[in-house]
Amino acid sequence: MSTACKDLVDPKQIKLDEIINKHKHDNGPLIPILQGAQEVYGYLPAHVIKHISKATRIPVARIYGVVTFYAQFRLTPVGRNLINICLGTACHVRGGAKIVETIEKELKIKDGATTEDGRFTLEVIACIGACGLAPVIAINNEVYGRLTPDKIAGILAKYE
Repeated sequence: MSTACKDLVDPKQIKLDEIINKHKHDNGPLIPILQGAQEVYGYLPAHVIKHISKATRIPVARIYGVVTFYAQFRLTPVGRNLINICLGTACHVRGGAKIVETIEKELKIKDGATTEDGRFTLEVIACIGACGLAPVIAINNEVYGRLTPDKIAGILAKYE
């Protein structure tokens, strides 16, 4: 290999290999490896799943089974800002559906979609874990509570 090729090492690949090496001998290494890989790549592309399979000797089919079972894992890229809208019991009772409707209208997307400019991805989830602040959303894990539809535009404006 030429010197020029050695300089083209993908830093994400290096980080992925570090994550795999850290966890591959653990009892039940797959979920922490997948979580780390998703943190590095933003989602779990097919080439990453194949690399994890090869490095851990866990069959690709089993990895896909885990990835598709747990809602935390994504097989497609997300926007620069991930919006989680809670529709758990407390949020639902306190107007969560109106929050979903307002955000969908404001961004012109539905649950599971990403805006055309890649700015936001919207995910409606079962619970954020901040029931005392219902209704709540989290943008990039920053929680906003006691929401009303009129607060949404101002919150979204904070994010590029």
